[in-house]
This record gives sequence, structure tokens and C-alpha cells, in this order.
Amino acid sequence: MNLVLAKTDTVRAPSDVFAAVRDRLPGTDKVADARQRAFEAYARAGLPHRRLEDWKYTDLRALMREVLPLAPAPDTAALKRAEKALASLKVVDACRLVLVDGVLAPSLSNLGALESGVAVQTLREVLEDSSNAVRADLLDNGAASGPMIALNAAMATDGAVIAVADGTVLARPLHVVHVATRSSAAAYTRSFLKLGNAAQATLVESFVAAGDAKSYQVNDAVTLWLGDQAHLQHVRLVADSADATNITTAIFTVGAKARLTTFNMTSGGGLSRYQGYLTFAGEGSEVTANGVNLLNGRQHADTTLFLDHAVPNCTSREIFRAVVDDRAHSVFQGRIIVQPGAQKTDAKMMTRALLLSDEAEADNKPELEIFADDVTCGHGATTGALDQSLLFYLRARGLSEKEAQALLIQAFVGEAIESIASDALRELAILTAQRWLAARG
Repeated sequence: MNLVLAKTDTVRAPSDVFAAVRDRLPGTDKVADARQRAFEAYARAGLPHRRLEDWKYTDLRALMREVLPLAPAPDTAALKRAEKALASLKVVDACRLVLVDGVLAPSLSNLGALESGVAVQTLREVLEDSSNAVRADLLDNGAASGPMIALNAAMATDGAVIAVADGTVLARPLHVVHVATRSSAAAYTRSFLKLGNAAQATLVESFVAAGDAKSYQVNDAVTLWLGDQAHLQHVRLVADSADATNITTAIFTVGAKARLTTFNMTSGGGLSRYQGYLTFAGEGSEVTANGVNLLNGRQHADTTLFLDHAVPNCTSREIFRAVVDDRAHSVFQGRIIVQPGAQKTDAKMMTRALLLSDEAEADNKPELEIFADDVTCGHGATTGALDQSLLFYLRARGLSEKEAQALLIQAFVGEAIESIASDALRELAILTAQRWLAARG
């Protein structure tokens, strides 16, 4: 009986939240109808639980329990707290778009630094533009499905809608920063990047907390289209507060002869789930999807990736590394699907976890679903502790135990980080890892 009551409370809580903020959400008519349908889809399912195969390691009914009220729009004090938080970010010479508690803040963004060939709108203004007949389509979840992306479609308040024209080569990264300033509140953001044919760009996403913001929830969605022969470098860095929840869905569509490199690093937050849906929509494309979890305390971080090889002659590589200390729990689920007719597919996936304590936990679940016969595919998974013989070797040469461990851990995660082409962003990822190691004491 207690289990039934807990489930009912968890499922019903968002209905009050949605009803209370419906008038605050941008868009009317078709947009409002799309929101209602999305919320009803969420309400039918409720928070995901362990009986769902894709969520078996991340039971949100047990870990998240409830959906928090929507954060109020940022006031002057919130913007000041956010500005202080931005000072800690090390992405230099970037065009920065700052979302504070789910609302784009022009005063903290540098839209004037946009290069020629780039157009940016806020999601709010697009949804409120009644002359835009397809504005409600921005709440369509495309290849993604599930209750959390449905909840995002129902509750999204703002985001960045970015278009890069055909042939445009951006010299500076686009940096979307999510700053949380409110405790015990939720933010819902939804952003888009359309990269034109033969265009090249770098997109960085950062998640940080301002001041003493804690126990907040982030539900983010980002949709990225790569045109034919387009090149995109995507780097995502999660440094939320220690007890925050971050659920993010990324949807990639990759055109012909395009190249995508995406990298995700999670070092903050108490509970996080990054689910990526990547679809090959044109032949001759290459995707590298790497990630690193750096976890301690009682953190729980889940990376779940679905790669759909829907056309022939494409290549994908996935390298995932997890370093887990204390009583933390890392999850990696990777599924590669090779559709009928997707001949000459070359797909490989490797996940490794390093456990630094007896109570640390890692679940690795690589999967292949192959429906074509002329392919080269493989996957592997390992979990283990630091090599004691290597530790002894390093300590015999004068390193302390912590220094020796740090050296081996950096080498362990280095293979995943090396996929970042930008020297500055690669160094930023390395610096993040070094800070995490230094905090171990």
C-alpha cells in the first residue's frame, strides 16, 4: 500500500505545477494545444522507474521522487548572482548565450559578438510569434520519446534558437550557459541549432549553480541538425550543485558527409541523466560520441546514447570512461542500431569504469542491434580498480599515493577527452578533471 501511495503522489504532483504556471508559458493556440498534449503524455506515464528497460538503473520515482515548482523569472538579484557564477567559466573568446533559471538573459549574453551568417532568437519570442505557422513544431520531440522529454515540451519557458547559414565557418564557439540561482525550483529549457550545408561550428553547453542555489531541477532539451558536409564540435560540461538534478535530452540529425564530435563530462550534480538520440540521415557521415563521468559522494550519473545507423556507409565511435569514488553510481547505456539496408556501417563502442572504493558502483550496458549483413561492428565493457603494480611503480619514484592515483586517473580518462579538437576546450576538460582530483584531497 505504501508503494502505491508513493507512486500516486509522485505522478500527480506535476499536474498542480502545470496548472499553476500555464499562463506564464509562452505561446497560445497551437502551441498551448501542443503543451497540453505533451503534459498528458507525461501524466499517463509519470516519472520513469526501474521496470522500464531504458531506466532500469535510474529509477526517478525513487531518486527524484517529485517535480519541483517552476522557478520564477529572474529578478535583478538573481541576475547579479548569475553574473558572479559566470566569472568561474573558462571558455574564452566565445559568443555567450546565458539562460538564468530557464530564461535567456540578454544583459549577461554577448549577442553583439555573433559572427556573420548566424541568427539567434529566443524560444519564447518564436513561440509567441503568431505569424509563424510552424512554431508549435518546436515542441515536437522527433526521434526522442519518453516522459521526461514530454514534460520538457509541456513546461519549456525559453531557450536559444540558432541558425548557421550554408557555408558559414565560425571562428568562435557558441557557448550556451545554464545558471541556476533558485533553490528547490525547476527550470525547463529547449534549444535548437540548425547547421547549414558545409557550415562549421563549435557549440559548448555549461551547467552551473550561482551562490548557494541547491536542490534544484534542470530539464533541458537540445535539438541539433547538421546539414550535408557540415562539421559540428559539441562539448557539454555539467557542474551543477552537489544536490541538484539534471535531466537532459539531446537529439542529433546528421546529414550526408557530415562530421559530428560530441563530448559530455559530468562532474557535478547529485542526480543526472544525459540521453542522446543520434540519427544518420545521409551517407558518408562520421560521428564520435565520447563522455566522462567523475563521481564521488552519493552522486548518480547516467549517460544513455542511441545511435541509429539508418543509411549506408557511415562510421561511429563511442568511448566512455567513468571514475567512481565513495558510494557514487555511474551508468552507461549505449545502443547502436544498424537498420536494414545500412550496409558498410562501421560502428564501435567501448565503455570502461574505474572504481576507487569498495562501495562505488558502475553499470555498463553496451548493445548492438544489427539488421544488415555487410557491416563492421563491435562493443566492449570493463570495470575494475587501479592497477596496484602501476601505483607501486609510481610511488617507488617518489610520488605520493594521491599523486600516483591522479596520474593514472588522468591517463584513464584521457582517451575520451582526446576527441575534442579544440585545444582550448580540450584543456578545459582536462582542467575540470584535475579540479575534481584535487578535491579528493
